[in-house]
Amino acid sequence: MGVGENRGAATGRGGPGGEGPVRVVVPVLEETSLFELAVPCAVFEPPHYELTLCDSTPAPGPRRARGGLRLETERGLAALDEADLVIVPACVVASYEPPAALLAALRAAHARGARIASLCSGAFVLADAGLLDGRTVATHWMYADELRRRHPRVRVDERSLYVDDGDVLTSAGTAAAIDLCLHIVRRDYGTAAAGEVGRRMVVAPHREGGQAQYVPPRQAALPRSAEGAAEGLAPVLDWAVERLHEPLTMGQLASRAGTSTRTFGRWFAREVGTTPLKWLNQQRVARARELLETTDLPVDSVAQRCGLGTGDGLRQHFRRTLNTTPATYRRTFRP
Repeated sequence: MGVGENRGAATGRGGPGGEGPVRVVVPVLEETSLFELAVPCAVFEPPHYELTLCDSTPAPGPRRARGGLRLETERGLAALDEADLVIVPACVVASYEPPAALLAALRAAHARGARIASLCSGAFVLADAGLLDGRTVATHWMYADELRRRHPRVRVDERSLYVDDGDVLTSAGTAAAIDLCLHIVRRDYGTAAAGEVGRRMVVAPHREGGQAQYVPPRQAALPRSAEGAAEGLAPVLDWAVERLHEPLTMGQLASRAGTSTRTFGRWFAREVGTTPLKWLNQQRVARARELLETTDLPVDSVAQRCGLGTGDGLRQHFRRTLNTTPATYRRTFRP
C-alpha cells in the first residue's frame, strides 16, 4: 500500500484526504478484557479520530467484563455501518461464542471498505467471521495453537507483535495492542502524530510489528557473567539509536553487550525477532520519517543524519519498506 493512500478513508468519509476524523467503532464483547478495550479509547482521540463503543448485538444492553464490572453502551451493532475502522478487543477463547449478528456486521463492514482490526484473542472473532482465511495473522502466543486448530486456513504468526495486512490488522496481547493502535495512527497521520500519542501515554511510540513477543526461550539464555548482559538488550539498543548516523557494525553492538558476535546475533534474534542489521535499518527509516515530517532538511542531509548514506540510499529504503519516495512522504505528512 502506498503511503499516500489511507485505509481509514476507504469509505470516503474519515481520515486524511477524507471528510472529518476517522470513525472508530469498538464492539463490547461479553467477558472482554478491560485492558484491550481501554487501549483504543486511549489512543483514538479527537481531532483525528471519533470513537464509539457499541454492543456486540443489535440491541444495546449490559455486558460483563472480566474482573466483575458491567459495561453498558448506548448503541447496538448498527454503529458498525458508519465505521471507517472496527477494532475487536480480546475475548475469552475457551467459552466465548460470537453472536451471528456480530459476525455478519463485521463481514458487511469489511465488504464496504472499512478496516478491521483485532487485539489479542479478538483474532478468533475475525476468524469466525471468515476474514482471516489465507492471511498471516498475529495473536497472543498462548492462543496460537488453538487458533490453528480451529481455523486451519489461517496462517498464525505467534512471534510478531502485530501484522498489518492492509485492510485487516491483528495484534498479540496486552502491550502489543498499544503497538498496533499506534501503528494505525502512524499509518494514517504520520510518525509525528503517533509519537505525540506515545508521549502522552508514556510508551515507546514505535515498535516494529516483526519484533518478537515474549515466549518461553527454546535456547539457553545469554551467560549472565557476560559484561552488560544482565541488563538485557535495552542499553545496547538505546546506545545504537543515539548513533544511527554512524556506520555501526555487528561487532560494535556485540562488544557493547559484552559478548561474542555469534552469541549476540543469536540472542538478538531470539529477543527482538529479527537480525541486528534489519533492526538498524528499521530504526534509520523511522528516524528519516520523523525528520521528513518535522524539518525542511534536504533529502541528502536526512539520509546522512540517519546513517543511510546518500539521498539515493534513502530513496531505495523508502521504496522497499514504504512503497513511496521521501519527497512524496514529506508532502503527505509534513504539517
